[in-house]
Order: sequence, then C-alpha cells, then structure tokens
Amino acid sequence: MPSTHNVDKPWDTEDVDKWKVEKFTPEDNIGGTFSEESSFSVLFPKYREAYLKSSWSTVTRALEKQGVACTLDLVEGSMTVKTTRKTYDPAAILKARDLIKLLSRSVPTPQALKIVEDDTIACDVIKIRGLVRNKDRFVKRRQRILGPNGSTLKALELLTQSYILVQGNTVSAMGPFKGLKEVRRVVEDCMANIHPIYHIKEMMIKKELAKDPELKNESWDRFLPQFKKRNLSRRRKPFKVTDKANKVYTPFPPPQEKSKIDLQIESGEYFLKKQERERKGKEAREEKMRAKMEEKRKEREREYVAPEEPGDGKEKKKRKKSKEDGERKKKRKKTEEDEE
Repeated sequence: MPSTHNVDKPWDTEDVDKWKVEKFTPEDNIGGTFSEESSFSVLFPKYREAYLKSSWSTVTRALEKQGVACTLDLVEGSMTVKTTRKTYDPAAILKARDLIKLLSRSVPTPQALKIVEDDTIACDVIKIRGLVRNKDRFVKRRQRILGPNGSTLKALELLTQSYILVQGNTVSAMGPFKGLKEVRRVVEDCMANIHPIYHIKEMMIKKELAKDPELKNESWDRFLPQFKKRNLSRRRKPFKVTDKANKVYTPFPPPQEKSKIDLQIESGEYFLKKQERERKGKEAREEKMRAKMEEKRKEREREYVAPEEPGDGKEKKKRKKSKEDGERKKKRKKTEEDEE
C-alpha cells in the first residue's frame, strides 16, 4: 500500500484548530443506548450535608440534560451517579463523577457545574497530606499555597486560568489541561519545601516571552531565573576546633582521665564522714557566693565614681612675687601695730 504521509491534504489548513473538542450530540451516538450501566459513588463529610441537601435540585437538573441519574444518600453520606437509557454521551458519566468528587471537596455548586457544561474544563484533586509527615510543617506549607490574604492563590489562578480551592488534606483545581499540569507541579513542589513564588515568577516570564513571535522556536532557559538552594549543612560544628596539623603522631592512646572518686581520694574528701563532706561542700558554696557578691558590689560602686575632669591634672602656675607686693605687706603690718 502506498504511503499517504506526504500526500497533499487540502482540508488541513492553518486556520483549523486541531485541539478543539467538538460538542457531542445525540445524532453522533450511532450505536444507540448503552448495553451496561455505569455508576460511580463518592462519600462526603458530615459538614457538607446541609449544603448538598439545599443545592441537590440544581445538580439533578444539570445532570438530567446529559441523561445521567444522581442520588444523594444522607444516611450513608454518599453521592451516586449512573447512566440511564437516555444517556447518549459516553463521557457524560465521567464528567458526573468529577462533579460529585468536587462537591465532596467543598467546591461551590455553580463552580462545580461548569465541568459538565464546558468541555474545555477538566478537574484535578491533589492529595497533599501524604507528602509531608510532620503536621505542623504540613500546615505551614499548605498556608504558603494561599499566601498572605490569599494573594499567592489569586496569582496562581490568574496565571494558570484555573479555579483552585485548598480544603483540608486536598487541593481541588478546575481549568484547562495545561493549567492543571502547572497547578499540580506548583502544589507538589510547595509540599517539597519549594516556595510557590519561584514558579509564579517563572510563569510570568514565560507569559511575556510567548507574546514575542521571534522567540517561538528558541530556548527560553537564558531568560528564566536560576534559583540556587540555600540549605546549609546541618552538621554540628564543634565549639573549639583543634589544629591537628602540628600535632606529633603517637600510636598510644591518651591517658585515662581520673574519675570523680579518684579525685576525691587524692584530696582526702573520700575518707570524710557524710556530715563533714556536706559541711565542706557548704563552705565552698558560701565562699563562692561571697566572692560573687563582692564582685557585684564593686560593679555597683563603679557607677558612683566621678569621672576625671580635663583641668584636674594640670598644676596651677605660681604667681611671681614683686617688690611692690612686699612693700604693701610691710605697710599693713605697721598700721596694725600702731592701732594696737
């Protein structure tokens, strides 16, 4: 059979979107009804019971258009979807399965119903609890996905064109396949202690580079930031590092250190009675305490010592005596003697 690989295809033009998913209509289902019934069931937590009960009528109406039946069991706490004879789209049951999965993970009903109505939207529920063992560490890293006042989460939603909800031990995401792939990578790296801000910077740069047609077929590695790990070595560093370069090698081990009992025998304390030993220890403690008190007293007295003034050290210059001063003194003495 001749190869048709290089044969001209007049219908294959550049304006054809090969990734577009055509809407499936009842006319496309040539085979008729399904031979077997397919069903999926999902459990939901107790706190979701009241909300699901109030919004279940909206879910039922949306699934009836697809020909899928749904039941809400409040006793068992489960939601079930199954195909009927009216179901014409084989993928409808898979969309319904994703819908009840999102509803059980606290996604609002209007948002969750978009997965049934829009063929371009898919969903991904990422389980994050098993990625981190320590609970405190898990809570801190989960908070990083949200960011201060939800700013990090909002940035991720805008860059990936997805809806993201962090609830309990899971992260629910809705959006295009390319965006979901990025969301999963960011969330898993965040749980592995890589901050989401690094991925956000990278995605922002890629978004700007994609607008330039000249860089379409080139590598973008030179534009993307290269972040280095700053995890320092956790090896315990010794307080005192001894230099062994100048030390003379000897095959003999160092002498054994004396034990506490050996030191007591040398000082004679070992042979004292219990009372004498206690008295001696008490005297040593008191002596140490007195020395400490004396040291503190001297420190307090230092605060009251007056500082040396700059003029204190200089000697005062002596005034030279003149002849006139001597004559004045003699006159004073004579006047005093005359008065007497």
